[in-house]
Amino acid sequence: MEILDKCVGCAGCVPFCPVGAISAVGKAEIDIEICTNCAICKSYCPLNAITE
Repeated sequence: MEILDKCVGCAGCVPFCPVGAISAVGKAEIDIEICTNCAICKSYCPLNAITE
């Protein structure tokens, strides 16, 4: 999973990550060591800023 530049840091995706791999202080960031690529976060991004 990757966060695109159009992310505005709304953190809408953060609470939906089942493994806690996303942090949002400014632009969201995904910890690739923890991420399982389930793509649940992608469903909750209002700007479609998360891509595989």
